[in-house]
Amino acid sequence: MDAVKSDTVKENSSRPPTRGAESVELALSGMTCAACASRIEHVLNRLPGVSASVNLATETAQVRYDPAAASTEVLIQSVRKAGYDAKVQSPGSAPEPDSPDRQLATQFALGLALTVPLWLDMALMAAGHPSLLPRWAEWLLATPVQFYSGWRFLRGAARAIAGGSANMDVLVALGTGVAWLYSTLVLLGGLNAEHVYFESAASVVTLVLLGKRLEARARRSTAASLRALIRLQVPQAWVPDAHGTLHPVAVEQVKVGDLFVVRPGDSIPVDGEVLEGRSEVDESMLTGESVPVAKHPGVRVFAATINGPASLRCRALAVGRDTVHAGIVRLVAQAQGSKAPIQNLADRVAAIFVPAVLGTALVCFLGWLFVGNLEQALIHSVAVLVVACPCALGLATPTALMVGIGRGARAGILIRNAQALERAGELQALLIDKTGTLTEGRPGVLAVHAIACPEAAVLRLAAGLESSSEHPIARAILDCAAARGLTPDPIEDFRAIPGAGVRARRAGQTALLGSPAFVRSEGIAIQETDLNEAAAPYASIIAVALDGVLIGLLSIADTIRPSSAPAVARLQAMGIRTIMLTGDRRQTAESVGATLGIAEIRAELMPDQKLAEVKRLRAEGCIVGMVGDGINDAPALAMADVSFALAGGTGIAIDTADVTLMRGDLCTLPDAIELSRRTLSKIRQNLFLAFFYNVLGIPLAALGMLSPLMAGAAMAASSVSVVSNALLLGRWRPRGADRPPAR
Repeated sequence: MDAVKSDTVKENSSRPPTRGAESVELALSGMTCAACASRIEHVLNRLPGVSASVNLATETAQVRYDPAAASTEVLIQSVRKAGYDAKVQSPGSAPEPDSPDRQLATQFALGLALTVPLWLDMALMAAGHPSLLPRWAEWLLATPVQFYSGWRFLRGAARAIAGGSANMDVLVALGTGVAWLYSTLVLLGGLNAEHVYFESAASVVTLVLLGKRLEARARRSTAASLRALIRLQVPQAWVPDAHGTLHPVAVEQVKVGDLFVVRPGDSIPVDGEVLEGRSEVDESMLTGESVPVAKHPGVRVFAATINGPASLRCRALAVGRDTVHAGIVRLVAQAQGSKAPIQNLADRVAAIFVPAVLGTALVCFLGWLFVGNLEQALIHSVAVLVVACPCALGLATPTALMVGIGRGARAGILIRNAQALERAGELQALLIDKTGTLTEGRPGVLAVHAIACPEAAVLRLAAGLESSSEHPIARAILDCAAARGLTPDPIEDFRAIPGAGVRARRAGQTALLGSPAFVRSEGIAIQETDLNEAAAPYASIIAVALDGVLIGLLSIADTIRPSSAPAVARLQAMGIRTIMLTGDRRQTAESVGATLGIAEIRAELMPDQKLAEVKRLRAEGCIVGMVGDGINDAPALAMADVSFALAGGTGIAIDTADVTLMRGDLCTLPDAIELSRRTLSKIRQNLFLAFFYNVLGIPLAALGMLSPLMAGAAMAASSVSVVSNALLLGRWRPRGADRPPAR
């Protein structure tokens, strides 16, 4: 599927990764703004056989590379030559705050403590009182702020310039450094008539550090869902020995086929199959559904879900990276680090932003030098440099994406990448497969029409005739009999007639089961009135006969999911054109469509015809989504702009769909689209805020209407507003009111 869709990372134009390309996630350090991310991305993409996408918010790079042309060592060295650092990050990991964050806290605390006296002195002077701080005291307060608290900006600027680029660190270091140096020269030269700007330099450093702390906190908050998922994995499993005694074993040592026991209330360590015991398991981690799921022998259990009141004895089916839980962690981590197409605008702006700001500051300096004096030229150009820091621009898209994808994961909506999230919100047409999506995907007995004997007798005989068959219709009849507590009649001389039915003997009498045409061909009369009474929309009729007499008719159909009708109604209310695709006969498809309120139906389609339908809609200019089972619908799913799959917790669905609805409930489909729309709205709001601050702030600073202190405050406010706005997306909740109860 990924081979058909456009990749979410930029392809290297000189030599794209080959079919055997490998992927790696790099944890980056030293980035401070969108220009940094753009610089690293450019450096990596210049390498032969490398395709990279850098995310500022997660401080990671998703890289695909050709092992014959590059290696992880080459990638890391290239990042370091650009003035940053990198290391390989474990897939799906979400590191907790570490020492660099504590260092940032220390730098900010010292900066704030030393800057507050400067602010108080400024406030006194603004109120008409004389300054209480001599200039040498201001220098003593401002210098540690400049060279200790602000050391990260000086170091980052030096690295960026050495790597041939300019970033936010260059703007901060240049602006505050010039203000500090000018003030120091005035102090040393005894030029008492000139102003000094120690408080402005210290204030800018402190306010920028405040913004950095808030950004770091936001990144940790937006990654909280991923860290919570990782922590759900228990460290050990209880494994029985030859005598049945349970021993704790590290979960990493559990192998496929090993036996393990899940005690009441414990988390399940690996994916497995229940061998003994009956219990209920909380699978909300997988599906977002809080109702416990019944577990009994033969049923699968999944890692990180929580067992209920009774013990379960299980056999391991998937361990380590192969569990559904591990797949979810990888998917969420990759999605939060991916880019949406809407971010390309911010990336293009960021790539030219810093050089453009430097040019603007130079023009501002020369202009004020011409119409005013050196002091005015200096202070206004410094204000331009400070207010233009593009932090908010770099955070606008990824912070909203991280919150949206994380919130979706908690609701059982797994989104593969940011591109899928964006496209889902723009859907105009949605193609929905019938069998297994709108319907349960397996036949069930709708009704038993008794003719010559009671319903129970008809069903017992039918179950006996089908007890040796593996056909889906046979399974439906046997399940119906079991649900009613009926024991199948014993039969002998069983013989299947392909495409028609079965023949056998019961207590010396000939018994038949099959289509009405087959039973009639055996010389047994079937009245049309009986057929009409047994008929039901989109149902097949199965006849049961004994000793030459028709004793009953069974109405069997693939039942519609309880969630399908409300989901379709909600999709249509959202303005999305819904179209049903199916390979089933038209009469059945039209009956299902009429029941669900779907007017557009494409029936009797082969897989290539479903693909053609997707192509036709895309040629009309529609953004097309496809909902299917991922197997016979694979060509259409791959061609659609966004593909959706219902999952019963299977790894295959997680690995193939753009969006996986873990609850296995169509009601979460409009939830996924609504979440996408909310996220897109937040991204657009964030981009507006980021551009608004810069577009408004730079001219004001250049015209002398914004001091360096106010410029620093405005720059910090832009980052805070963008991050805070993105975090509001965490309030989104799926609409559970429209859902039928889970079965």
